Amino acid sequence: MPERPPAVFAMTAENIPHVFPPEVLARLRACVDIDPTAVVDDFADPRVRAALARAEVLVTGWGCPTLDTAALDAMPALRAVLHAAGSVKGFTTPEVWRRGILVSSAAAANALPVAEYTLAMILLAGKDVFASRDLLRSRRGHPYGGIVPGIGNYHRRVGVVGASRIGRRLIELLRPHDLVVSLADPYVDEAEAARLGVPLLPLDELLRTSDIVTVHAPQTPETHRLVGARELALMPDGSVLINTARGSLVDHDALAGQLRAGRLTAILDVTDPEPLPADSPLFDLPNAFLTPHLAGSQGNELARLGLTVVTEAERLTAGDGLRYGVDPSVLERAA
Repeated sequence: MPERPPAVFAMTAENIPHVFPPEVLARLRACVDIDPTAVVDDFADPRVRAALARAEVLVTGWGCPTLDTAALDAMPALRAVLHAAGSVKGFTTPEVWRRGILVSSAAAANALPVAEYTLAMILLAGKDVFASRDLLRSRRGHPYGGIVPGIGNYHRRVGVVGASRIGRRLIELLRPHDLVVSLADPYVDEAEAARLGVPLLPLDELLRTSDIVTVHAPQTPETHRLVGARELALMPDGSVLINTARGSLVDHDALAGQLRAGRLTAILDVTDPEPLPADSPLFDLPNAFLTPHLAGSQGNELARLGLTVVTEAERLTAGDGLRYGVDPSVLERAA
């Protein structure tokens, strides 16, 4: 590639100042020739035809149009797609891989805040913070007379469903704590689980033996309603389900039934549908804690995504391999 290969932004224009704040953008422009005011949201727009025709690098993000055959034909010089977000499944097509175009993703950078959110929720749930807050608010005074039995994070059993990037990062973050962590993932063998430092369990056993279950599997046809009525019934009374993956992995009707019965607590950052209908019982059940899909990169965390793209662009122009290249052979089962 030339010293500063021509590049084009293809993403939601409003996000660029957040993902690429001034210091990050300056570093990007030092290694690629890119105009932050010329952002593509339609590859068929004749006004961007000339810029696309010479582009060797496409810097993408949320809102990137589909890279289908027509779009790629308009970019005959394209050599690399550097994605400043997580999954590339929403806009790449098989034609991208057939043409040998390199694709990189900031999914690893986006995994960190999700893992941090999940760690925080695990520790708060272990101390029964959410129910205790409600008791304190309703009674306007200390709800306990002394020691509170049944709570705490010493040897609390945490089951991680899915060794995705987020699942693996969470396991790392859980390591310093006095928790007993296990993993369920059909694509992980005993040797790999040992390298991660956790025992590998069948999903049913993990559900039966965990105080807190946290879901980090990808959204695929095989994982639709992965945690359904049968699986929820396996979870012990008083246990907690956390979902920061995709709402479709959990059967919300079955979950609402378990919550009404008072058997479980749920912490949901994602739902199906999203957002939930206004009359969903999950809004009102006291043992359902909902957040509006904010576990992933938000606010100042977005700059980490842009910085990941910058470091990939620097490696590309230096002739080094991409650190976060996407492997199309595992894309379908990746989060």
